[in-house]
Amino acid sequence: MSIGLHKSDFKNPVVRWIDSRMPIFTMMQKEYGTFPTPRNFNYFWNFGALAMVNLVIMIATGIFLAMNYTPHTSMAFDSVERIMRDVNYGWLLRYVHANGASMFFIVVYIHIWRGMFYGSYKAPRELLWILGVVIFLLMMATAFMGYVLPWGQMSFWGATVITNLFSAFPVVGEHIVTLLWGGFSVDNPTLNRFFSLHYLLPFVIVGVVFLHIAALHITGSNNPLGIDPKGPQDTIPFHPYYTAKDSVGIVVYLMVFAVLVFFAPNYLGHPDNYIPANPLVTPAHIVPEWYFLPFYAILRAVPDKLGGVLMMFGAIAVLFVLPWLDGSPVRSMRFRPLARIAFFLWTIAFGVLLWAGGKPAEGTYVLIARLATVYYFAYFLVILPLLGRLERPLPLPESIATPVLRGGGPLPAGAANSPMEKA
Repeated sequence: MSIGLHKSDFKNPVVRWIDSRMPIFTMMQKEYGTFPTPRNFNYFWNFGALAMVNLVIMIATGIFLAMNYTPHTSMAFDSVERIMRDVNYGWLLRYVHANGASMFFIVVYIHIWRGMFYGSYKAPRELLWILGVVIFLLMMATAFMGYVLPWGQMSFWGATVITNLFSAFPVVGEHIVTLLWGGFSVDNPTLNRFFSLHYLLPFVIVGVVFLHIAALHITGSNNPLGIDPKGPQDTIPFHPYYTAKDSVGIVVYLMVFAVLVFFAPNYLGHPDNYIPANPLVTPAHIVPEWYFLPFYAILRAVPDKLGGVLMMFGAIAVLFVLPWLDGSPVRSMRFRPLARIAFFLWTIAFGVLLWAGGKPAEGTYVLIARLATVYYFAYFLVILPLLGRLERPLPLPESIATPVLRGGGPLPAGAANSPMEKA
């Protein structure tokens, strides 16, 4: 082999020829083949892979939809109808793309929930967590702009209401709104801006996902016990063990996705979006897509416009500092009984905000949203910091292998920790 070439160990001559000049196969083997992973992952760890699969689906269907979409206020709605009626399999592309956004947020919300429950945001994974929150923000921006593109009634009025929120900021607010609109109202320049950014941002997400995975492979994965591997007995290669496990999750996920697309394609949408946008007719009840409803409920729970906007953005911003708000040395809430109760109450509060965000901003709905908002922020800013100081966690296992090899059950009094100790 010539000097300067990477020595490749692959047997296939074509793969070896490529790998010796550009060792992409060696890198993939290292990062996704022999990469040591904790041996006790449960199915909650599938959702990272599911998010990547969903991102690929969204980009692929989005590219084909863009070939037939016209970003002009007088033609956008009709171009979407043409995709549905005249383009070969256009209805399938559009339903997969539209419902894919909902499935994407379901997967990511569960992924975030798992990270919070098992303490995946704690040292040394703070940057990994922050990059994940950046991905979440980019997803929200991309989804919002995509919802505007069909140019139906809810698209138009949703864009008008949400972009107008920036006018609450003193001095710069009106300039931000004018920049977003490209004029003095939501019109053709707005649609063009949103279409361009909606096409661009998924590729930005791909770049941040790459950084997210790179950070993961530097620090290693967390696990349900929240303890670091102590040796080879605590880890197994990623392939074939977790590629097989992820494959099972992906098959189940695609089955659920297919049921939604083929049997209930409009279940998660809004019927008003099948009415062409009309600036002269305001819908009786303007609501965003379901995955924005918790933050929309927080916005409406505050009577002051600027305060509501700050609280809405603060609900996401607080996730960035979560690693420093939780001072407990124990990661997993399996060993933190009080924190576990507080976290499940937070989960209920988030679900209540999701429900309240879809209701009219009046009467009891506002009161319920305010109570849920108070607990949402109290959990991060008061409860977690206090529990980090006051709570006494349960004893941690000596290693990952100990509970795995005994089936996860509790140790009887006086029993040895592992089969080796028994021997």
